[in-house]
Amino acid sequence: MAYSVGMVSLGCEKNRVDAEIMMASLEKAGFTLKDDAALADVAIVNTCGFIEAAKQESIEEILELARLKEEGKIRALVVTGCMAERYREEIRRELPEADAVVGIGANGEIAEIVRRTLEGEKLEIFLEKERLPLEGDRVCSTPSYFAYLKIAEGCDNRCSYCAIPLIRGRYRSRTMESIVAEAEKLAAAGAKELILIAQDTTRYGKDLYGRYALPELLEKLCAIEGPRWIRLLYCYPDAITDKLLDVIAREKKIVKYIDLPLQHCSQRVLRAMRRAGSREELTALIRKMRERIPGLVLRTTMIAGFPGETQEDFDELCAFADEIGFERLGCFAYSQEEGTPAAELPDQLPKEEKERRRDVLMEQQSLAMQRWGESRVGMTVDVLVEGFDRYAECWFGRSAADAPDVDGKIFFPASGRKPRFGEFRKVKITDCMDCDLIGEIVG
Repeated sequence: MAYSVGMVSLGCEKNRVDAEIMMASLEKAGFTLKDDAALADVAIVNTCGFIEAAKQESIEEILELARLKEEGKIRALVVTGCMAERYREEIRRELPEADAVVGIGANGEIAEIVRRTLEGEKLEIFLEKERLPLEGDRVCSTPSYFAYLKIAEGCDNRCSYCAIPLIRGRYRSRTMESIVAEAEKLAAAGAKELILIAQDTTRYGKDLYGRYALPELLEKLCAIEGPRWIRLLYCYPDAITDKLLDVIAREKKIVKYIDLPLQHCSQRVLRAMRRAGSREELTALIRKMRERIPGLVLRTTMIAGFPGETQEDFDELCAFADEIGFERLGCFAYSQEEGTPAAELPDQLPKEEKERRRDVLMEQQSLAMQRWGESRVGMTVDVLVEGFDRYAECWFGRSAADAPDVDGKIFFPASGRKPRFGEFRKVKITDCMDCDLIGEIVG
Protein backbone atom coordinates (compact mmCIF):
# COMPACT_ATOMS: atom_id res chain seq x y z
CA MET A 1 0.00 0.00 0.00
CA ALA A 2 1.30 3.44 -0.93
CA TYR A 3 0.82 5.84 1.93
CA SER A 4 0.29 9.54 1.31
CA VAL A 5 2.17 12.47 2.87
CA GLY A 6 1.22 16.14 3.08
CA MET A 7 3.58 18.97 3.98
CA VAL A 8 2.73 22.28 5.64
CA SER A 9 5.74 24.59 5.33
CA LEU A 10 5.72 27.80 7.35
CA GLY A 11 7.97 30.84 7.52
CA CYS A 12 10.53 31.99 5.00
CA GLU A 13 11.28 30.86 1.47
CA LYS A 14 14.49 29.19 2.65
CA ASN A 15 12.27 26.89 4.70
CA ARG A 16 10.13 26.36 1.60
CA VAL A 17 13.14 25.05 -0.34
CA ASP A 18 13.95 22.64 2.50
CA ALA A 19 10.36 21.37 2.30
CA GLU A 20 10.59 20.94 -1.47
CA ILE A 21 13.74 18.82 -1.11
CA MET A 22 12.03 16.69 1.56
CA MET A 23 8.98 16.20 -0.66
CA ALA A 24 11.17 14.99 -3.51
CA SER A 25 12.88 12.44 -1.28
CA LEU A 26 9.48 11.24 0.00
CA GLU A 27 8.17 10.84 -3.54
CA LYS A 28 11.33 8.99 -4.55
CA ALA A 29 10.76 6.62 -1.60
CA GLY A 30 7.32 5.71 -2.97
CA PHE A 31 5.02 7.96 -0.96
CA THR A 32 2.14 9.77 -2.65
CA LEU A 33 2.21 13.53 -2.11
CA LYS A 34 -0.96 15.39 -1.12
CA ASP A 35 -1.38 19.14 -1.49
CA ASP A 36 -3.57 19.21 1.63
CA ALA A 37 -1.87 17.68 4.68
CA ALA A 38 -5.28 17.18 6.31
CA LEU A 39 -6.11 14.62 3.60
CA ALA A 40 -2.87 12.63 3.91
CA ASP A 41 -1.93 9.56 5.95
CA VAL A 42 1.05 11.43 7.39
CA ALA A 43 1.16 15.19 8.00
CA ILE A 44 4.49 16.99 8.27
CA VAL A 45 4.74 20.50 9.72
CA ASN A 46 7.93 22.25 8.63
CA THR A 47 7.92 24.89 11.37
CA CYS A 48 9.29 28.40 11.67
CA GLY A 49 10.83 29.54 14.95
CA PHE A 50 12.22 32.94 14.02
CA ILE A 51 9.97 35.27 16.03
CA GLU A 52 7.10 34.84 18.47
CA ALA A 53 4.31 35.29 15.89
CA ALA A 54 5.86 32.61 13.66
CA LYS A 55 6.16 30.19 16.58
CA GLN A 56 2.52 30.71 17.47
CA GLU A 57 1.47 30.00 13.88
CA SER A 58 3.49 26.77 13.94
CA ILE A 59 1.90 25.66 17.23
CA GLU A 60 -1.61 26.36 15.95
CA GLU A 61 -0.94 24.31 12.80
CA ILE A 62 0.40 21.38 14.85
CA LEU A 63 -2.62 21.45 17.18
CA GLU A 64 -5.06 21.51 14.28
CA LEU A 65 -3.43 18.49 12.65
CA ALA A 66 -3.22 16.77 16.06
CA ARG A 67 -7.00 17.16 16.34
CA LEU A 68 -7.42 15.45 12.96
CA LYS A 69 -5.15 12.65 14.15
CA GLU A 70 -7.29 12.14 17.26
CA GLU A 71 -10.33 11.90 14.99
CA GLY A 72 -8.57 9.22 12.96
CA LYS A 73 -8.32 11.30 9.80
CA ILE A 74 -4.52 11.15 9.67
CA ARG A 75 -2.31 8.35 10.93
CA ALA A 76 0.86 10.17 12.01
CA LEU A 77 2.16 13.68 12.67
CA VAL A 78 5.79 14.75 12.13
CA VAL A 79 7.22 18.10 13.31
CA THR A 80 10.45 19.41 11.79
CA GLY A 81 11.97 22.77 10.83
CA CYS A 82 13.31 25.68 12.83
CA MET A 83 10.97 25.55 15.81
CA ALA A 84 11.59 21.83 16.23
CA GLU A 85 15.34 22.44 16.08
CA ARG A 86 15.18 25.25 18.61
CA TYR A 87 12.58 23.99 21.10
CA ARG A 88 12.99 20.23 20.96
CA GLU A 89 12.36 19.53 24.66
CA GLU A 90 9.39 21.90 24.89
CA ILE A 91 7.69 20.40 21.84
CA ARG A 92 8.00 16.84 23.09
CA ARG A 93 6.66 17.93 26.49
CA GLU A 94 3.90 20.27 25.37
CA LEU A 95 2.84 18.59 22.12
CA PRO A 96 2.82 14.84 22.84
CA GLU A 97 0.47 14.39 19.87
CA ALA A 98 3.51 14.58 17.57
CA ASP A 99 4.76 11.13 16.56
CA ALA A 100 8.16 12.50 15.55
CA VAL A 101 10.03 15.68 16.44
CA VAL A 102 13.14 16.02 14.29
CA GLY A 103 15.76 18.69 13.77
CA ILE A 104 16.83 20.17 10.44
CA GLY A 105 19.88 17.89 10.33
CA ALA A 106 17.50 14.93 9.93
CA ASN A 107 15.72 16.33 6.86
CA GLY A 108 17.68 13.94 4.66
CA GLU A 109 16.21 11.02 6.62
CA ILE A 110 12.60 12.16 6.31
CA ALA A 111 11.38 9.18 4.27
CA GLU A 112 12.70 6.70 6.85
CA ILE A 113 11.27 8.82 9.67
CA VAL A 114 7.81 8.79 8.07
CA ARG A 115 8.00 5.03 7.51
CA ARG A 116 8.87 4.44 11.16
CA THR A 117 6.01 6.62 12.44
CA LEU A 118 3.59 4.60 10.31
CA GLU A 119 4.91 1.50 12.10
CA GLY A 120 3.95 3.08 15.42
CA GLU A 121 7.33 4.41 16.61
CA LYS A 122 7.67 7.66 18.56
CA LEU A 123 10.81 9.44 17.39
CA GLU A 124 13.04 12.28 18.50
CA ILE A 125 15.98 12.72 16.12
CA PHE A 126 18.46 15.62 16.20
CA LEU A 127 21.57 15.35 14.07
CA GLU A 128 24.29 17.94 13.31
CA LYS A 129 22.87 21.04 11.62
CA GLU A 130 25.51 20.67 8.91
CA ARG A 131 23.74 17.52 7.71
CA LEU A 132 20.83 19.59 6.40
CA PRO A 133 20.77 18.90 2.62
CA LEU A 134 21.82 22.05 0.75
CA GLU A 135 20.83 20.62 -2.63
CA GLY A 136 18.94 17.81 -4.26
CA ASP A 137 15.85 17.13 -6.34
CA ARG A 138 12.87 19.31 -5.45
CA VAL A 139 9.11 19.17 -5.83
CA CYS A 140 8.58 22.88 -6.40
CA SER A 141 5.60 24.35 -4.55
CA THR A 142 5.69 27.61 -6.49
CA PRO A 143 4.03 28.05 -9.90
CA SER A 144 6.25 26.64 -12.65
CA TYR A 145 7.21 30.08 -13.96
CA PHE A 146 9.25 31.11 -10.90
CA ALA A 147 11.39 29.35 -8.32
CA TYR A 148 13.57 30.13 -5.33
CA LEU A 149 17.25 29.23 -5.57
CA LYS A 150 18.96 28.83 -2.19
CA ILE A 151 22.66 29.57 -2.55
CA ALA A 152 23.80 29.20 1.07
CA GLU A 153 22.65 28.10 4.50
CA GLY A 154 23.22 29.43 8.03
CA CYS A 155 24.67 32.75 9.12
CA ASP A 156 27.86 34.15 10.66
CA ASN A 157 26.66 37.72 11.24
CA ARG A 158 25.62 37.19 14.88
CA CYS A 159 23.19 40.11 15.08
CA SER A 160 22.21 40.41 18.73
CA TYR A 161 18.46 40.02 18.13
CA CYS A 162 18.60 37.03 15.78
CA ALA A 163 18.34 33.32 16.63
CA ILE A 164 19.20 32.06 13.13
CA PRO A 165 22.84 31.13 13.94
CA LEU A 166 21.56 29.15 16.95
CA ILE A 167 19.03 27.34 14.77
CA ARG A 168 20.75 27.02 11.41
CA GLY A 169 24.42 27.06 12.31
CA ARG A 170 27.39 28.64 10.54
CA TYR A 171 27.29 30.09 7.03
CA ARG A 172 27.75 27.42 4.36
CA SER A 173 27.86 28.30 0.65
CA ARG A 174 26.89 25.83 -2.03
CA THR A 175 29.35 25.31 -4.86
CA MET A 176 28.85 27.45 -7.93
CA GLU A 177 28.60 24.33 -10.08
CA SER A 178 25.73 22.86 -8.04
CA ILE A 179 23.80 26.15 -8.07
CA VAL A 180 24.18 26.56 -11.83
CA ALA A 181 23.15 22.93 -12.42
CA GLU A 182 20.02 23.42 -10.33
CA ALA A 183 19.22 26.69 -12.10
CA GLU A 184 19.49 24.92 -15.47
CA LYS A 185 17.09 22.24 -14.25
CA LEU A 186 14.60 24.85 -13.02
CA ALA A 187 14.89 26.71 -16.34
CA ALA A 188 14.25 23.50 -18.27
CA ALA A 189 11.09 23.02 -16.14
CA GLY A 190 9.82 26.43 -17.24
CA ALA A 191 11.09 28.89 -14.64
CA LYS A 192 11.19 32.41 -16.07
CA GLU A 193 12.21 34.03 -12.79
CA LEU A 194 14.90 32.77 -10.42
CA ILE A 195 14.94 34.33 -6.96
CA LEU A 196 18.26 33.99 -5.10
CA ILE A 197 17.95 33.50 -1.35
CA ALA A 198 20.19 32.84 1.66
CA GLN A 199 20.32 34.33 5.12
CA ASP A 200 22.87 36.73 3.59
CA THR A 201 23.22 36.43 -0.19
CA THR A 202 26.02 39.01 -0.46
CA ARG A 203 28.30 36.87 1.72
CA TYR A 204 28.06 34.04 -0.81
CA GLY A 205 31.36 32.28 -1.47
CA LYS A 206 33.40 33.91 1.30
CA ASP A 207 33.63 30.62 3.21
CA LEU A 208 34.15 28.46 0.13
CA TYR A 209 36.31 30.59 -2.16
CA GLY A 210 37.80 33.15 0.22
CA ARG A 211 36.07 36.02 -1.58
CA TYR A 212 32.64 37.50 -2.17
CA ALA A 213 31.66 35.42 -5.21
CA LEU A 214 28.07 36.58 -5.81
CA PRO A 215 29.03 38.71 -8.86
CA GLU A 216 30.69 35.72 -10.53
CA LEU A 217 27.73 33.47 -9.71
CA LEU A 218 25.31 36.00 -11.17
CA GLU A 219 27.25 36.16 -14.43
CA LYS A 220 27.05 32.36 -14.76
CA LEU A 221 23.32 32.36 -14.02
CA CYS A 222 22.68 35.10 -16.57
CA ALA A 223 24.23 32.87 -19.25
CA ILE A 224 21.53 30.20 -18.76
CA GLU A 225 18.91 30.02 -21.50
CA GLY A 226 15.31 30.44 -20.37
CA PRO A 227 15.00 32.67 -17.29
CA ARG A 228 14.17 36.29 -18.04
CA TRP A 229 14.42 37.65 -14.51
CA ILE A 230 16.96 37.00 -11.77
CA ARG A 231 16.07 38.61 -8.44
CA LEU A 232 18.23 39.18 -5.33
CA LEU A 233 16.84 38.95 -1.80
CA TYR A 234 18.53 39.37 1.61
CA CYS A 235 21.56 41.43 0.55
CA TYR A 236 23.37 42.77 3.61
CA PRO A 237 24.78 46.29 3.21
CA ASP A 238 28.24 45.35 4.52
CA ALA A 239 29.12 43.36 1.39
CA ILE A 240 27.58 45.49 -1.37
CA THR A 241 30.72 45.86 -3.49
CA ASP A 242 31.37 47.97 -6.59
CA LYS A 243 31.82 44.75 -8.57
CA LEU A 244 28.38 43.52 -7.50
CA LEU A 245 26.77 46.82 -8.46
CA ASP A 246 28.50 46.74 -11.85
CA VAL A 247 27.18 43.24 -12.58
CA ILE A 248 23.63 44.15 -11.53
CA ALA A 249 23.72 47.28 -13.66
CA ARG A 250 25.20 45.51 -16.70
CA GLU A 251 23.27 42.25 -16.85
CA LYS A 252 19.82 42.67 -18.40
CA LYS A 253 18.40 39.55 -16.75
CA ILE A 254 19.05 40.83 -13.22
CA VAL A 255 16.03 42.89 -12.22
CA LYS A 256 16.96 46.28 -10.79
CA TYR A 257 15.55 45.36 -7.41
CA ILE A 258 17.60 44.75 -4.28
CA ASP A 259 16.33 43.60 -0.90
CA LEU A 260 18.62 45.35 1.59
CA PRO A 261 17.60 44.56 5.20
CA LEU A 262 18.92 47.50 7.25
CA GLN A 263 16.95 47.10 10.52
CA HIS A 264 17.75 50.64 11.74
CA CYS A 265 19.79 53.75 11.00
CA SER A 266 20.67 55.07 14.47
CA GLN A 267 24.33 54.25 15.06
CA ARG A 268 23.67 53.69 18.76
CA VAL A 269 20.89 51.18 18.05
CA LEU A 270 22.88 49.51 15.26
CA ARG A 271 25.79 48.91 17.63
CA ALA A 272 23.43 47.36 20.18
CA MET A 273 22.17 45.16 17.34
CA ARG A 274 25.82 44.25 16.57
CA ARG A 275 25.50 45.69 13.11
CA ALA A 276 27.86 48.04 11.32
CA GLY A 277 27.14 51.40 9.75
CA SER A 278 25.47 54.67 10.62
CA ARG A 279 22.79 56.84 9.07
CA GLU A 280 25.40 58.77 7.13
CA GLU A 281 27.15 55.64 5.85
CA LEU A 282 23.90 53.95 4.86
CA THR A 283 22.71 57.09 3.10
CA ALA A 284 25.99 57.27 1.16
CA LEU A 285 25.74 53.58 0.20
CA ILE A 286 22.18 53.93 -1.07
CA ARG A 287 23.08 57.08 -3.00
CA LYS A 288 25.89 55.17 -4.71
CA MET A 289 23.63 52.20 -5.44
CA ARG A 290 21.04 54.41 -7.11
CA GLU A 291 23.67 56.28 -9.09
CA ARG A 292 25.23 53.04 -10.36
CA ILE A 293 21.91 51.29 -11.08
CA PRO A 294 19.39 53.66 -12.72
CA GLY A 295 15.79 52.87 -11.80
CA LEU A 296 16.79 50.73 -8.81
CA VAL A 297 13.93 49.60 -6.57
CA LEU A 298 14.99 49.16 -2.95
CA ARG A 299 13.23 46.95 -0.41
CA THR A 300 14.26 47.03 3.24
CA THR A 301 13.12 45.79 6.63
CA MET A 302 13.29 47.70 9.90
CA ILE A 303 12.88 46.77 13.57
CA ALA A 304 10.91 49.14 15.81
CA GLY A 305 11.18 49.06 19.59
CA PHE A 306 14.60 47.47 19.98
CA PRO A 307 15.74 47.47 23.64
CA GLY A 308 16.90 50.94 24.59
CA GLU A 309 15.50 52.58 21.46
CA THR A 310 14.55 56.08 22.54
CA GLN A 311 11.87 58.23 20.97
CA GLU A 312 14.72 60.23 19.40
CA ASP A 313 16.15 57.04 17.87
CA PHE A 314 12.76 56.14 16.45
CA ASP A 315 12.20 59.65 15.11
CA GLU A 316 15.57 59.39 13.38
CA LEU A 317 14.52 56.08 11.83
CA CYS A 318 11.30 57.61 10.50
CA ALA A 319 13.18 60.63 9.14
CA PHE A 320 15.74 58.35 7.47
CA ALA A 321 13.03 56.24 5.80
CA ASP A 322 11.32 59.40 4.58
CA GLU A 323 14.58 60.90 3.29
CA ILE A 324 15.62 57.75 1.42
CA GLY A 325 12.17 57.11 0.00
CA PHE A 326 12.33 53.31 -0.03
CA GLU A 327 10.08 51.92 -2.72
CA ARG A 328 9.39 48.92 -0.50
CA LEU A 329 9.68 48.75 3.30
CA GLY A 330 8.47 46.36 5.98
CA CYS A 331 8.76 46.88 9.72
CA PHE A 332 8.65 44.37 12.57
CA ALA A 333 8.01 45.09 16.23
CA TYR A 334 11.09 43.80 18.08
CA SER A 335 10.63 40.22 19.32
CA GLN A 336 12.54 39.25 22.47
CA GLU A 337 14.00 35.88 21.52
CA GLU A 338 15.38 33.50 24.14
CA GLY A 339 19.07 32.75 23.81
CA THR A 340 19.93 35.93 21.93
CA PRO A 341 22.09 38.68 23.47
CA ALA A 342 19.43 41.33 22.86
CA ALA A 343 16.95 39.41 25.03
CA GLU A 344 19.15 40.17 28.05
CA LEU A 345 19.55 43.89 27.35
CA PRO A 346 18.05 46.39 29.78
CA ASP A 347 15.33 48.87 28.81
CA GLN A 348 13.03 46.37 27.06
CA LEU A 349 10.05 48.30 25.69
CA PRO A 350 6.42 47.35 26.38
CA LYS A 351 4.73 45.31 23.66
CA GLU A 352 2.16 48.05 23.04
CA GLU A 353 4.87 50.67 22.45
CA LYS A 354 6.82 48.44 20.09
CA GLU A 355 3.69 47.80 18.06
CA ARG A 356 2.74 51.48 18.09
CA ARG A 357 6.12 52.45 16.65
CA ARG A 358 5.85 49.74 14.00
CA ASP A 359 2.43 51.02 12.99
CA VAL A 360 3.65 54.64 12.81
CA LEU A 361 6.46 53.71 10.44
CA MET A 362 4.24 51.48 8.30
CA GLU A 363 1.62 54.22 7.99
CA GLN A 364 4.35 56.60 6.82
CA GLN A 365 5.57 53.99 4.34
CA SER A 366 2.06 53.39 3.02
CA LEU A 367 1.83 57.04 2.04
CA ALA A 368 5.29 56.91 0.47
CA MET A 369 4.39 53.83 -1.59
CA GLN A 370 1.19 55.45 -2.77
CA ARG A 371 3.17 58.48 -3.95
CA TRP A 372 5.68 56.24 -5.70
CA GLY A 373 2.90 54.28 -7.36
CA GLU A 374 1.31 57.49 -8.60
CA SER A 375 4.65 58.52 -10.07
CA ARG A 376 4.55 55.40 -12.29
CA VAL A 377 1.26 56.33 -13.94
CA GLY A 378 1.86 56.61 -17.69
CA MET A 379 4.76 54.14 -17.72
CA THR A 380 4.63 50.88 -19.68
CA VAL A 381 6.12 47.89 -17.85
CA ASP A 382 6.59 44.17 -18.44
CA VAL A 383 4.23 42.19 -16.22
CA LEU A 384 4.50 38.51 -15.36
CA VAL A 385 0.89 37.29 -15.44
CA GLU A 386 -0.01 35.39 -12.25
CA GLY A 387 -3.77 35.08 -11.98
CA PHE A 388 -7.33 36.26 -12.46
CA ASP A 389 -9.31 38.02 -9.74
CA ARG A 390 -12.92 36.81 -10.02
CA TYR A 391 -14.29 39.59 -7.84
CA ALA A 392 -12.53 42.46 -9.59
CA GLU A 393 -12.97 40.64 -12.93
CA CYS A 394 -9.45 41.44 -14.04
CA TRP A 395 -6.04 39.82 -14.37
CA PHE A 396 -3.06 40.54 -12.14
CA GLY A 397 0.68 40.04 -12.13
CA ARG A 398 4.01 41.43 -11.03
CA SER A 399 6.55 43.78 -12.56
CA ALA A 400 10.30 43.66 -11.98
CA ALA A 401 9.63 45.97 -9.00
CA ASP A 402 7.59 43.31 -7.20
CA ALA A 403 8.82 40.19 -5.39
CA PRO A 404 6.26 37.41 -4.82
CA ASP A 405 4.04 37.62 -1.74
CA VAL A 406 5.73 40.64 -0.14
CA ASP A 407 5.15 43.43 -2.67
CA GLY A 408 2.13 44.76 -4.56
CA LYS A 409 0.46 43.60 -7.75
CA ILE A 410 -0.58 45.17 -11.03
CA PHE A 411 -4.22 44.65 -12.02
CA PHE A 412 -5.43 44.92 -15.60
CA PRO A 413 -8.47 43.94 -17.70
CA ALA A 414 -7.91 41.92 -20.85
CA SER A 415 -9.57 42.49 -24.18
CA GLY A 416 -8.65 40.37 -27.14
CA ARG A 417 -6.40 37.40 -26.48
CA LYS A 418 -6.73 36.08 -22.94
CA PRO A 419 -3.42 36.24 -20.98
CA ARG A 420 -1.78 32.99 -19.93
CA PHE A 421 -0.36 32.35 -16.47
CA GLY A 422 3.41 32.76 -16.51
CA GLU A 423 3.65 34.83 -19.67
CA PHE A 424 4.91 38.41 -19.93
CA ARG A 425 2.60 41.16 -21.18
CA LYS A 426 3.24 44.87 -21.58
CA VAL A 427 0.94 46.92 -19.35
CA LYS A 428 0.54 50.70 -19.31
CA ILE A 429 -0.02 52.01 -15.77
CA THR A 430 -3.15 54.16 -15.52
CA ASP A 431 -3.77 54.47 -11.77
CA CYS A 432 -2.55 53.59 -8.27
CA MET A 433 -5.07 52.41 -5.68
CA ASP A 434 -4.07 51.50 -2.12
CA CYS A 435 -0.46 51.00 -3.29
CA ASP A 436 -1.48 48.52 -6.02
CA LEU A 437 -1.22 49.58 -9.64
CA ILE A 438 -3.96 49.52 -12.26
CA GLY A 439 -3.17 49.30 -15.96
CA GLU A 440 -4.17 48.15 -19.39
CA ILE A 441 -2.51 45.70 -21.78
CA VAL A 442 -0.72 47.39 -24.65
CA GLY A 443 1.33 44.46 -25.92
